[in-house]
Amino acid sequence: MIVVDQHLLWTFFASQFCFVLLYTLRRRNSSNANKIKLKKKNFPEDCAKQRLADRECPLVDGSRTDVVIVGAGVAGAALAYTLGKEGRQVRVIERDLTEPDRIVGELLQPGGYLKLVELGLEDCVEEIDAQRVLGYALFMDGKNTRLPYPLEKFQSDVAGRSFHNGRFIQRMREKAATLPNVQLEQGTVTSLLEENGTIRGVQYKTKDGQEHKACAPLTIVCDGCFSNLRRSLCNPKVDVPSCFVGLVLENCQLPFENHGHVVLADPSPILFYPISSTEVRCLVDVPGQKLPSIANGEMSNYLKTVVAPQIPPELHDAFISAIDKGNIRTMPNRSMPADPHPTPGALLMGDAFNMRHPLTGGGMTVALSDIVVLRDLLKPLHDLNDATSLSKYLESFYTLRKPVASTINTLAGALYKVLLASPDQARKEMRQACFDYLSIGGMCSTGPVALLSGLNPRPTSLVLHFFAVAIYGVGRLLLPFPSPKRMWIGARLISSASGIIFPIIKAEGVRQMFFPATIPAYHRAPPV
Repeated sequence: MIVVDQHLLWTFFASQFCFVLLYTLRRRNSSNANKIKLKKKNFPEDCAKQRLADRECPLVDGSRTDVVIVGAGVAGAALAYTLGKEGRQVRVIERDLTEPDRIVGELLQPGGYLKLVELGLEDCVEEIDAQRVLGYALFMDGKNTRLPYPLEKFQSDVAGRSFHNGRFIQRMREKAATLPNVQLEQGTVTSLLEENGTIRGVQYKTKDGQEHKACAPLTIVCDGCFSNLRRSLCNPKVDVPSCFVGLVLENCQLPFENHGHVVLADPSPILFYPISSTEVRCLVDVPGQKLPSIANGEMSNYLKTVVAPQIPPELHDAFISAIDKGNIRTMPNRSMPADPHPTPGALLMGDAFNMRHPLTGGGMTVALSDIVVLRDLLKPLHDLNDATSLSKYLESFYTLRKPVASTINTLAGALYKVLLASPDQARKEMRQACFDYLSIGGMCSTGPVALLSGLNPRPTSLVLHFFAVAIYGVGRLLLPFPSPKRMWIGARLISSASGIIFPIIKAEGVRQMFFPATIPAYHRAPPV
């Protein structure tokens, strides 16, 4: 009986041992199988990463690309040349490399020309029949005043330049293409390549429909006002306050040679400036987004009956002749404050990032100024693959550009609203005060024109002159004898002026515009 119990006992222990052993072995086998499955699952992803780096992003001329630039307009072409000259391997992808034909981007202010010189691109305004611009002429109610640029302290070649936009862009593209480390390629960028929150490049489609990828540690998007990539890199709050109607006047003489002309018409300003030795660009601003139809003749009738009677007599016949030729073009005027999402590996520039009303012709000045800021920021960074350092520097760019860009943006938005015709008496007085203030001469003229030309883009100077105009308007109302009605209009004038400029400053960012040194990103910039 005892013997039987011992056998049973050992049998029981042996069976338990075998059970535990089998269970352990099966669990180990299962674990190994899962690891194999995990490896198999990760293997395609690893292959995909390797393929992205090595196959889909091939070497360009035997070297890896440092910077991919989307767009080869004014900003993209100038940036490609600038970074290429710094020794970077640059790849530019542009939707259409043929000569553009636009009715804006034709006037480069003197401040923008100085940036062009600083970038070594001043010869791009040569051999394109560009015209020197020495200031503005302002027309209102049969009166006119000349506003010269304050150029006394500069060399003789420093002035504004006006030209055909497409010719200027082609010259910059050609100059960028002369650098062996800059490659220009025609293709339509469809999306940004993102990996773990970092932009690694772009995907684009060539003219024959083939899909390609271009990878680099830094991708700069400057694909213009119609950008389809900006939404992933900023908060695009686009406003369209008006549209330009463009005409080309031929073989006519401007009242003031080598000057831009601004007619304070009703309902909004009309611009004239030379774009070649035989052509004058006319831009008629039409408030709102609804335009008279060109197809059924409404536009021609509007230009002849509403606009033509308000322009200088010297230009009237050429204006009518240009309408009769029928080459009338339109362009919406967009405004968009810079409101970026700082994104590792990517940067926005040009009209893709920041727009202002083109009345003051400040867009190219802002773009070229931004390129100088970025060039100086990147100089100490020999290896752009250092994602952490690169990200900090790129965030600094958005802060360092603010004082200059915001001054030009604010001036454009505020001046456009001041120069609009209005039935409101306070706004009428503000408009008249602006014309009279600029007509005084001295600092009342040179100060605002220095701001307009980009020669003195200081935000404090802008605010001081803006409210000086408002106070001058109030003084005109109260002298020689104030009345309750005039005092009330004066108070409304100050209120109206505040209502114009303060919302624009708020959108640009008060702290970034006036106190950039209080922002931590300002101090991350490398010493230059």
